[in-house]
Amino acid sequence: MVALIILVALGFNFINGFHDAANSIATVVSTRVLNARWAVVWAALFNFVAFLLGVHVAATVGKGIVDPRAATNIVVLAGLAGAIVWDLVTWFYGLPVSSSHALIGGLIGAAFVARGPHVLVWDGIGKTLVFMVLSPVLGLVLALVLMLVVIALFRRSSNARVDRLFRRLQLVSSALVSLGHGANDAQKTMGIIALLLFTNGYLGATFFVPVWVVVVSNLVMAAGTAAGGWRIVRTMGMRITKLQPVGGFAAEAAAAASILLASFGGIPVSTTHTIAGAIMGVGATHRLSAVRWGVATRIVWAWIITMPAAAAVAAIAYLLARVIGA
Repeated sequence: MVALIILVALGFNFINGFHDAANSIATVVSTRVLNARWAVVWAALFNFVAFLLGVHVAATVGKGIVDPRAATNIVVLAGLAGAIVWDLVTWFYGLPVSSSHALIGGLIGAAFVARGPHVLVWDGIGKTLVFMVLSPVLGLVLALVLMLVVIALFRRSSNARVDRLFRRLQLVSSALVSLGHGANDAQKTMGIIALLLFTNGYLGATFFVPVWVVVVSNLVMAAGTAAGGWRIVRTMGMRITKLQPVGGFAAEAAAAASILLASFGGIPVSTTHTIAGAIMGVGATHRLSAVRWGVATRIVWAWIITMPAAAAVAAIAYLLARVIGA
């Protein structure tokens, strides 16, 4: 049973990879700095390398959302089911929602139905909810400021020179977003697997994240990223606003700074929310009408309902599993 649930968790991690591939490659593809094939290879490489950055977020997910004693096998499996179903539904419709919040919502929904509200760690959930709002706003503000600084610094430079420079720099910024994605999103699956091992007595008396869990989680996420997520790439890179290499760099650099800062603080944030907010910030530096606010509004509504929707699916999955098991 434990092995089966670990495989399901890694399956979620793979889905997370191709669902969130757009986070790091949409801008670099839409600005034609890299073609789609090389962009996913570039992103997958840095998704994997992120295993070197520690396990701060994994510890939060493993201990800071649900009381580990309440995380039975069926609760973890139902939580994963809620996240996977919601990820696939939103991927089908091309909506860049947060796989992270789907996973956390699924775990909350299953644990709540199984044991009640007292097993939920409200401090950790509260931080997640705060940064659910804060991360896209921070991405937007940083991208807006960075874009204005770049415009001021290069106002006398030719468009061709600026384009050549930021095409090169965008390779660095997209790599940093991929690094942040691996450092934050892959760690959520690490936390779930470590939680599962701990509750089944495989880690002893102290919770920790085994090295093999860290490496395998990042490797599977990298494979998912390499598989791509083209529906969401189109939404992120082309439908929110039109990007040039300088704008792509500003959006990616701002998002990467926000995500990596949160990762080192052990805060599970949404890379999807952050990069989408940053893209909106870049668009707004030209004029507010440059952002397709209809698409942006649709994305925001998908963000809002992600945690409750995943929680509801997980709760139903838990109840069905109990009925079948009975």
